[in-house]
Amino acid sequence: MDLSLLTPDMAVVFGFLILVTLLFILDIFRVDMVGLLLMVLLPLAGVITPAQAVSGLSSNAVVSIIAVIIIGHGLDKTGVMTLFAKGIVRLAGKSRTRVMALISGTVAVLSSFMQNIGAAALFLPATHRMCRQLNVPVSQILIPMSYCAVIGGCITLVGSSPLILLNDLAASWWANNKAAMGDGLYQPFGLFSVAPIGISLVLCAILYFMVFGRYILPKAQVAQDTCCLLDHDLECTYGHEVSSVFELTVPQHFYTRRLEELELRPRYHATVVCISKRNDRYRVRVPGRADVVEPGDVVGIVGNQEHALRLAEDMGWTLAPDLDRLNGVLSPDHSGITEAIVPPRSELVGKTLHEYGFRKKLSLNPLAMYRTGKLILEDISEIKIQPGDAFLLFGEWERFHLAKPKKALAFTQHLEGEVMYPEKAWTAIACLALALILALGFKIQLSVSLLAGAVSMILTRVMDLDEAYQSVDWMTVFLLAGLIPLGVAFESSGAAAFLATAIVQATQGSLTPVLLFLIIGCLTSFFTLVTSNIGATVLMIPLAMNLALQSGADPRMAALLVAVAASNTFVLPTHQVNALVMRPGGYKIRDFIRAGSGMTLIYITVVMVLMVFYYGIAGSS
Repeated sequence: MDLSLLTPDMAVVFGFLILVTLLFILDIFRVDMVGLLLMVLLPLAGVITPAQAVSGLSSNAVVSIIAVIIIGHGLDKTGVMTLFAKGIVRLAGKSRTRVMALISGTVAVLSSFMQNIGAAALFLPATHRMCRQLNVPVSQILIPMSYCAVIGGCITLVGSSPLILLNDLAASWWANNKAAMGDGLYQPFGLFSVAPIGISLVLCAILYFMVFGRYILPKAQVAQDTCCLLDHDLECTYGHEVSSVFELTVPQHFYTRRLEELELRPRYHATVVCISKRNDRYRVRVPGRADVVEPGDVVGIVGNQEHALRLAEDMGWTLAPDLDRLNGVLSPDHSGITEAIVPPRSELVGKTLHEYGFRKKLSLNPLAMYRTGKLILEDISEIKIQPGDAFLLFGEWERFHLAKPKKALAFTQHLEGEVMYPEKAWTAIACLALALILALGFKIQLSVSLLAGAVSMILTRVMDLDEAYQSVDWMTVFLLAGLIPLGVAFESSGAAAFLATAIVQATQGSLTPVLLFLIIGCLTSFFTLVTSNIGATVLMIPLAMNLALQSGADPRMAALLVAVAASNTFVLPTHQVNALVMRPGGYKIRDFIRAGSGMTLIYITVVMVLMVFYYGIAGSS
């Protein structure tokens, strides 16, 4: 390595690269703070201009992320992604391994035909919902999903930016080296030319996490099986009698009776909140006193463990160890418990819940009442309501949101979930289709295409502008916006070319095609971690094709290797997909290092094996 070619700007950039790596590993600052520091320190050091320092905020990748998160939010609130989630839950059961494999495989397939960040962002809300329903730690799902989203882009030539650029960059080099290549025309790669590599990588990644996932993925604390444990404040007031949801199955020999005849509330302090009938073909979401319990019904109650066990024994019902058939209805993602106070001007004042028609009007189940220091569990529907009375309520989160504007109750806690608009589902799908058609059919820049889809969701009132702003994960945005200027500095200062040339010169003279391709793959993988995958591709394809020509290898295969290796970015959350899942998964840098190190080795091994035995690089000349 000729150190005389190392300029002061290169030395500064290498210093920043070491600094950022240390900050990531030591976890001194939040990752978005590291991004902001880079935006300030790089121009102050003089290695890039102020305009380049903030260029990340307007980059294609960052704008695309903002737009696709908004599109994903629109698809989620209209219930489109819920349909995908239900299908996966039905197939996966309660197996963490099957959930991981199905989600990762589905996202990988989507990534093969759309940008991987888009596929990951679309599935992020649905993945959270599935994990909460199945009591699976989301931290053990999102990294495999993220990695498969990145790898899935290698199945087709339109799945990732490096592969999209492959033919253009390779053809340009070919045209500039006609003398060396003879009169032959450049043969472009087809849509599925890279599919053997992509499919093999996806299968190996899923197998890797199936076998080693429990050891290399963070073991976040899983919520308890019961779906609606009270928070600390409510538990102090109501927790002894009302603690969680239980599922009971009514035997076939049971005699049909109305709820008021069963007297479950006075005898067991239990409130029936859902009845599933006729093999889940029909469900009573807010049962009233006149609703009946029949043989074969599945009943969901809110109470405590002791009373639930006694109820099951007395009635001859079967108490499930956790939520099973009612999991989707009573899961904390869908339903929950909260407290509400009756304000002085409420229309409830002076009436009973029964007179007001509480269940019918609000579709909420009253569990308990608290008045002047006394907890009331029995006959709460027949008590005249006074200002200041507190009610503990169970219901679907959407119903709580719909009840809030009516001013009959003042909720004391933050309400989870949001109002769903399934009637706008086809509108949301049309907005996504518009974005894909613009990007794939008319070759319009991805950021503009996705923004068109996001804006169309706002214009068609799938969501309002405030909702769109609130849906964006700004931590991810500023992390990427700060890393992009580092990539610009790495390229514009000549540091990337200096490092690539130095490594190749150190091994020249003894390079077989296989060894050359291994060096190219490792070098591209390194550049992808510290700069953008596009930057690494633009830098490495001409260099790799030149080296292949000099070593008697096939330049086309060298270019293909670079485009594939540019997706080998797992050790650090510098790829936009990894950055996207970092905060929702609660990950630290060490989590990516632990999971990504093995994935990186597998990636290189699989690619090299296929390059040798499928594409025949060892025999190329």
